[in-house]
Amino acid sequence: MAERQEQAAPDAVLTRIGQVVMLHHGGDREEARSRFLDLWAEIGEDGDPLHRCTLAHYLADTQDDPGDELAWDLRALSAAEELAGGHAGGDPASVQGFFPSLHLNLAADYVKLGRAEAARSHLRSARSAAGSLPHDGYGDGVRSAISRLALRLDEDGPKGGEGWSPPRQR
Repeated sequence: MAERQEQAAPDAVLTRIGQVVMLHHGGDREEARSRFLDLWAEIGEDGDPLHRCTLAHYLADTQDDPGDELAWDLRALSAAEELAGGHAGGDPASVQGFFPSLHLNLAADYVKLGRAEAARSHLRSARSAAGSLPHDGYGDGVRSAISRLALRLDEDGPKGGEGWSPPRQR
């Protein structure tokens, strides 16, 4: 019985991440970044890959410097790949929906940094992974953002990414 209760109990770390996401969406970017960094210190580089992926994914949004944003998005992708590889007891199928958004965010980071070829590479990965997305508001939004960024790269080339931002993972 206790085992079943543990399985049904919400993940406290993901709940805390969600609370900070709400703080960030409420407009307190600096406080959100601070709290996310505190959580990262608790979780550590070797913590649960789902926690690291989720936290790094949202922490990227709070960065002022595009290079720092890229670094956090790369951490998120690395943790998702760890999960997809079945490491740490993760369910590889459960993370497939992360990859379109993660690659899209990396493509946007590279656009901001003026690295069009790296952006195109991650955009191809995002497009390829998008087949795993459901046909709902979220999935449609990510697919639409992939198309918009592709158009931008075709039209504008390697100019900066000001004014464009992909939707973030749930």
